[in-house]
Amino acid sequence: MAAQQKLQQLFGFSAFRQGQQKVVEQLLQGQSTLAIFPTGAGKSLCYQFVATQLPHLTLVVSPLLALMKDQLEFLHSKGIAAASIDSTLSYEENQQVMQDIRSGVCKILMVSVERFKNERFRQFIQSIPLSMLVVDEAHCISEWGHNFRPDYLKLPAYQQELKIPLVLLLTATATKKVKLDMAKRFAIAQEHIIQTGFYRSNLHLQVQAVEDAAKNKRLVALIRQQTGPGIVYVTLQKTAELVANGLIKQGFAAKAYHAGLDNEVRQKIQLDFMQQKIQIVVATIAFGMGIDKSDIRFVIHYDLPKSIENYSQEIGRAGRDGQDSNCIVLANLDGLTTVENFVFGDTPDNSAIARVIDNIKQSADSAQTTTAYAWEMQIHELSNLSNIRQLPLKTLLVQLELADVLKPLYAYFAEFKLRFIQDKTAILDMFEGERREFLASVFNCTDMKKVWGVVNFDSIYQHYAAPRHRVVTALEYLAEKQLIQLESRLITDVYQVSSSALLTNELVAKLSAYFSDNEQKEIKRIAAMIRFFELDSCLSYNLARYFDDHNAPVQCGRCSVCLGQSAKLSRSRLTPMPDDLAIAEAMSSLALHVGKNAEIELSESIYCRFLTAMTMPLFTRLRVSKLSGFGLCEQQPYAQVRDKVKSILEKQ
Repeated sequence: MAAQQKLQQLFGFSAFRQGQQKVVEQLLQGQSTLAIFPTGAGKSLCYQFVATQLPHLTLVVSPLLALMKDQLEFLHSKGIAAASIDSTLSYEENQQVMQDIRSGVCKILMVSVERFKNERFRQFIQSIPLSMLVVDEAHCISEWGHNFRPDYLKLPAYQQELKIPLVLLLTATATKKVKLDMAKRFAIAQEHIIQTGFYRSNLHLQVQAVEDAAKNKRLVALIRQQTGPGIVYVTLQKTAELVANGLIKQGFAAKAYHAGLDNEVRQKIQLDFMQQKIQIVVATIAFGMGIDKSDIRFVIHYDLPKSIENYSQEIGRAGRDGQDSNCIVLANLDGLTTVENFVFGDTPDNSAIARVIDNIKQSADSAQTTTAYAWEMQIHELSNLSNIRQLPLKTLLVQLELADVLKPLYAYFAEFKLRFIQDKTAILDMFEGERREFLASVFNCTDMKKVWGVVNFDSIYQHYAAPRHRVVTALEYLAEKQLIQLESRLITDVYQVSSSALLTNELVAKLSAYFSDNEQKEIKRIAAMIRFFELDSCLSYNLARYFDDHNAPVQCGRCSVCLGQSAKLSRSRLTPMPDDLAIAEAMSSLALHVGKNAEIELSESIYCRFLTAMTMPLFTRLRVSKLSGFGLCEQQPYAQVRDKVKSILEKQ
């Protein structure tokens, strides 16, 4: 067959794996496809092969830089021209990538979904013919998925805007509901959903009920029984450090990995793990998505995962070479409070939502209009103003889009800086007439400070009446010709606001209800995970069923339940709630500190987050974690802390 011959020529593989050929055939027949393959089953090859057969560029949206880098390395090793546009590229590298794409040399471009907000990228990609859009980790599209990312909701609109004829969605973890939701958003027919099965017989699932005090000893004993490299997953950064140090003292080559480490340090740990210099990585969920290491022999959950989906994704990193691998959860209910509190920490309260709505309304007042008008915002600024973390704030903005309050118009960088590579006069001499006058106006309205200058768009418009997009296009052209170097920052999103929709009664209440529903959905997801760990029937079979795979054996014969060791989880410690006086004193210290440093009314939920040691923009800005009383109720369920705070506030 021609496709198999090309597969051999291009990639050196003698045959397609299960499901791959069907996906390839559908795409080459112009049929958009959703492919659900187990982790390590070769999802990426589907788009990599098809991209070489299509006439124009394939655009791949990937959630992690590490994923992009691994896939680019593989493609380059096969002699396939592929590139990414991301924050790690130098100016010269960025220019080279764009040149290779324009000339047709580059067949595959990888970007993050956030790249679409970049004004310069959008101008560039709109000028390029595109054959296919690929969305990796596509479950991020679905609000029913575990890793929902608000910006992914915009991908169907980007596909239409860029007139991309073909779509491929790739994921390893999708329940039936998520699967149908993803397909619907991209108008993918149900017959074009390819699912090869979730069950992996080489993964031996174990749930061991272990009290907190015995965890470290059990962990060491388990690792001594393993052969080869492994990952130990924990919830908190401080736990990663403590557990890694404990393993080092026991003679293991271990390292802690979490988001609190510098990027260079994380990359070094990842590389050392890939090159067998480290046997064990003790990691938060910040580690793993970009790890394409086939010989991971064990994955141990020292703490509870966030959900069944997270659990399946994390154990999916083991045994990609098909060899037997152990996936062990050291389980009790002590960590349940921490996992649940992460959920509560992402729910904005009514007053925070109202601050966002008020900010949008203020633009209407300045625009002096009662119909549609433009609203500009920078996410970091709005996050601080509203006291909502950036991820839930992005979700809130997407919900306002879905409610027809906001319509995204475009995004731009508030600041463009340039420096001259060639002499300014020599550049102007390359142009004549009106174009020379226009460029002279741009240069004259650039506030030069030694080497770099900030472009003043308002001044250019006043002096020359040149619109912003013309100035940006001209600067891009000069940068491509290597006459200037261009840098941009402070991304600003511009939305069109529908005043009538914004003034709808109960808008804040409706948005608040959405977040409350979402909160309950996540809490139920955690409860479902606990029920799964306590099952008395085959874990592998039930996990496959959860992901709509009905072909797994009813008994795998290898999981802890099949071996007669089903787990019953309990709390090994009961930390008493601090007394009312201590809680009231902690709340007073927060009120005093915030009152001195910020104009914001403290709500019930702000007090709760302070007491349970959650982060929020206000706390970061005012260094609230240094106050005594921060995290006083960290071990207590959020709902109980909320009741206690409510009671104290009512007495004041």
